[in-house]
Amino acid sequence: MNIRNQWPVLPIVAGLASGMLTGCGTQTGGSDGDGSTVVLGMSDDVLATDPASGYDPGSWMLFNNVFQSLLSFPKGGTEPEPDAAKECSFTDRQTKVYRCTLKDGLKFSNGDDLTSEDVKFSFDRMLKINDDNGPAVMFPMLDKVATPDAKTVVFTLKVPDATFPSKLASGAGSIVDHRKYDADGLRKDGGAVGSGPYTLDSFDEDQAVFSVNENYRGTAGDPQNKGVTLKFFGGDQKALKKALLDGDIDIAYRGLTAADIADIDAGTGEGAEVVEGSSAEVQHLVFNTADPVTGKLGVRRAIAYLIDREALIRDVYEGTADPLYSIIPAGIAGHNTAFFDRYGARPSRAKAAAALQDEGITGKVKLTLWSTPSRYGPATDQELKTVAAQLNASGLFDADVKSVPFDQYEKDIADGKYGVYVKGWVPDFPDADNFTAPFFGDGNVLANNYTNKTITGTLIPRTAAQSDRTATDADYSTLQDIVAEELPVLPIWQAKQYAVVGENVYGLENCLDASTVFRFWELSKG
Repeated sequence: MNIRNQWPVLPIVAGLASGMLTGCGTQTGGSDGDGSTVVLGMSDDVLATDPASGYDPGSWMLFNNVFQSLLSFPKGGTEPEPDAAKECSFTDRQTKVYRCTLKDGLKFSNGDDLTSEDVKFSFDRMLKINDDNGPAVMFPMLDKVATPDAKTVVFTLKVPDATFPSKLASGAGSIVDHRKYDADGLRKDGGAVGSGPYTLDSFDEDQAVFSVNENYRGTAGDPQNKGVTLKFFGGDQKALKKALLDGDIDIAYRGLTAADIADIDAGTGEGAEVVEGSSAEVQHLVFNTADPVTGKLGVRRAIAYLIDREALIRDVYEGTADPLYSIIPAGIAGHNTAFFDRYGARPSRAKAAAALQDEGITGKVKLTLWSTPSRYGPATDQELKTVAAQLNASGLFDADVKSVPFDQYEKDIADGKYGVYVKGWVPDFPDADNFTAPFFGDGNVLANNYTNKTITGTLIPRTAAQSDRTATDADYSTLQDIVAEELPVLPIWQAKQYAVVGENVYGLENCLDASTVFRFWELSKG
């Protein structure tokens, strides 16, 4: 998930698709919950209630609670488990045919039966609509969906893809009621009919209201509340903080500044508590390898030698992120420290000067760092100004920062107008493939004119076909070493997830993990 519509994930994936996935956990038929309605506030928007359109964190929060997928990620886990499915597995050695059997008695929140017809309809519809802001981009490998009977679904892929189960478990795998959705167009009324733990009772620009779905048959367990109200603050971070401290909301999630979090954590918010979780959201500097300046490897290496990530995180983000020295973040199988090994953690002017000298550069390098705070937040401008100051302090660069609105930013990147710019990434699913193939595969999302035949021709196809995900570590290590050597991108930080809760609110620790699934059903009020 490129942070274009949104923002900001887990430990080791082992044997993801090598055998049969068989359901476990508590099967439930809905519950009134044990507590009151929980009120959750965030500054992000929910851009869609229709799964064929939404490809942003706010929308996926809604999808993960209102809709079911065949598979889902358990709390604290990165290996998908059956949800609407009773069992799923690849039926061939090439990881190109994936078969799922549905559980008995599945129903949508309106009482309609959920059958294999709905599963096929959901995927066929998503691909046919192919919305510019939707998740169809995640399924270029999907050839066809067959339904031998009402409980069986068979996916045939064009190319091997062992990560297909993880894609099914994401928000992109949401199953809709074929009777309530148009096969050719998006639903426009703000409504939603799914089979997940909650129903969407109402949705407008100010809030979304959810209640417990009595027809739910899945593995989430009994909801610990009677419902959830999600309030939108439209990017107004001050209003979000005030609402929490005034008791108007129970939880503030995604939107508080680093300073706000540090302030509340220091005890200024009476009764409020900061809860920290793991995340695999990352941010990189991206280099246009066709640019007259950043197209020179020596320039890119000089920048890598001069960046002080520790100071950046201390001064700009107040410790709410971790330095990142890898394309694949910590906590995801395949992670290494290629950039630390190649360039170190401490800035080295001598090594930077040598890199420029090897390129034949003797004067100061004039460089503009480009940003768009309308998507990445105001801290990103400050981050790049700090980076520019670090470069300029060496005496080797004359760097400045420019910031433009998001639409202009994306257009200019596509037109090759920027030499270096910032990109954030929130994974669609917690697997190394989602941090490599989108960046370095054919038609990469970075638009930085970088390609490497070993990566695109060998490493990405080979890792995608490997059903035993632990067996991909060596290839991913090689890939990261190549990227560290050639420097089309420079990893900067890996985020931590934070939320702030009021008094007597529980369960949030089960909502903040690398799967990016925010589980409404885990929340309760004492």
